[in-house]
Amino acid sequence: MASPRQNHIPRGSRVSSGAAKSPREVLPEPENVADPTRPRQITDYTMQRRAALLGLVRGGFQDDICDADPMLLRTAKYHGEPTERDCPVCRRTRLTHLTYTFGAEMGELSGRVRSKKELEGLAHEFGAFRVYVVEVCRDCHWNHLVISYVLGDGNPRALPRRRGRA
Repeated sequence: MASPRQNHIPRGSRVSSGAAKSPREVLPEPENVADPTRPRQITDYTMQRRAALLGLVRGGFQDDICDADPMLLRTAKYHGEPTERDCPVCRRTRLTHLTYTFGAEMGELSGRVRSKKELEGLAHEFGAFRVYVVEVCRDCHWNHLVISYVLGDGNPRALPRRRGRA
């Protein structure tokens, strides 16, 4: 009777195969963009905001309506941009907007809060990145995604290499 085939690789050894290599990310096709600072692929969250506020009016106070993370509140305090709109929940405080940018081309810069002034420069520097605007009330902790959109000049850049950790 033939014995089953046994693997003779010592434990703890590295074995490389073609499948172990990380797949190379494919860059998106270039797109024709007349104005890189003009938002495109816009998603407006007004209807979800209205539904959340209507649920608050109909069902009383809900913990998940005013549940801003402490980090979000701190970010709003130091990096937020004040608005002229009052909070729809407590009506005591003006809302603060936070503008986050995310994109593969941005590398380690992805996920940071930006001012509206910075977006114009970034739109010329990167091919495409998504912008998310969140409104926050620092008093009652109301927070809601307002809008998201894409900016960029449409010319994909090579993805940045990750920096080594010290």
